[in-house]
Amino acid sequence: CMEGDLKTAAELLPEKIKNQYGEEDQAFFRKAYVFAKQAHEGQQRLSGEPYFLHPYEVASILADLGMDITTVVAGLFHDIVEDTPVTLAQIQSEFGEDIARLVDGVTKVGKVDFLSKEEHQAEYLRKMFMAMASDIRVIIVKLADRLHNMRTLKFQSKEKQIEKAKETIEIYAPLAHRLGINAIKWELEDLSLKYLDDKAYHEIADKLKETRNQRREYIEAVVAQIRTLLKKIHVEAEIEGRPKHIYSIYNKDRKSTRLNSSHVSQS
Repeated sequence: CMEGDLKTAAELLPEKIKNQYGEEDQAFFRKAYVFAKQAHEGQQRLSGEPYFLHPYEVASILADLGMDITTVVAGLFHDIVEDTPVTLAQIQSEFGEDIARLVDGVTKVGKVDFLSKEEHQAEYLRKMFMAMASDIRVIIVKLADRLHNMRTLKFQSKEKQIEKAKETIEIYAPLAHRLGINAIKWELEDLSLKYLDDKAYHEIADKLKETRNQRREYIEAVVAQIRTLLKKIHVEAEIEGRPKHIYSIYNKDRKSTRLNSSHVSQS
C-alpha cells in the first residue's frame, strides 16, 4: 500500500537526511524511497536480505558524504533500470532529467563485457573517466555502490571475493583518493586487504585494538602542541589527526621488508 510505504519511509528516513536536507528534499526522498522499494519488491541479495537494502545503504553513504539530494536519490535508483522493469523514461518523467542522466551514467559505467581481463579493465577505466568528465556525481554514486558491496562481500564465493577486492584496490580506491574522498578510500583499501591477505589484515587489526587508546592520546597531544605553536605565531588553522588505517600499515611494512631485503642482497 502506497500510504503504508510512505509511513515506513518517514520512519526509516535517516537522521542525517532529516538534519541535512530541507522539508522539500525530505519529501522528494520519501517519494523516491517508495518508488525504489516497490520496484525491487521480491528481489533478494545473496545474504537473503531484501535487495532494496542495498540501494538504501548506497543512498545513506551518499548522504554521509553530504551530497545533494539529487545524488542521494540517484544512489537509491542506481540499479533500478538494470534489475527491474522500470525505464529511464519513467525515472525522467517522475523525478526529472538530472536524476535520469545520473542513473544512466552509473548503469553504463557498470556495463562492460570484454573477453580478456586486461581489455575489460582498460575499457572500464575509460568509461569511468568519461563519466567523471561529464558529471563527477556518477563516479561518486559508483564509489558508494562499491563500498556497500565490499561491506557485504562475505556472501560471495571465494573467487568473486578475490576478483572484487583486486578490482577495488586497483580501480576504486585510487579514484576515491583522486577525488579526495579519503574516508571511502581507507575503508575500500582495508576491506580489500581483508580478502587479499586475511592473515595480515587480522594481525594488524588485533594490534591496533590493543593500542587504540594510547594512539588516540598521542594524536591528541601532538595536535594540541601544534595548535599552541601556531597560536604563538598568529596562524589560524584547523588541525586534525588520524591514526593510520590497516592497509597503510600493511603497505608500510611491505616497503620496509623490501628495503631491508634489498640492503641484505647488496651487502
